[in-house]
Amino acid sequence: MSTDEPTTTDEPTTEVYDLRVVVERIEGRSVCGMKVGDQIDLTESCRLSIPAGQHFCMYALAACLPLLPAKQRALAEGDWMARDSHVACPDPEERVIMRIERTALRQIPTEELT
Repeated sequence: MSTDEPTTTDEPTTEVYDLRVVVERIEGRSVCGMKVGDQIDLTESCRLSIPAGQHFCMYALAACLPLLPAKQRALAEGDWMARDSHVACPDPEERVIMRIERTALRQIPTEELT
């Protein structure tokens, strides 16, 4: 087959959103060193990346992780997950407030998802 021919497939696909978790505000003392604007991106359903020169506290990330798979999917109208997008770091002294935002919608072959 020539590489110039378009390929079509009837493989099922799943739509998932790429996400960004952004430090929106810090209401306490940032012991971990994070600052407003620090972020982490979740793309292609399972790839986490941090911009060069930044870091993201693993405890703050752990607070977000259980919510990310739900935020990646289409949500029913009125679902609380569609309205709520803020997560707090579990350290009560820091009070780091993060926002989960959708950045893009992807179609991924279903067989490639875990």
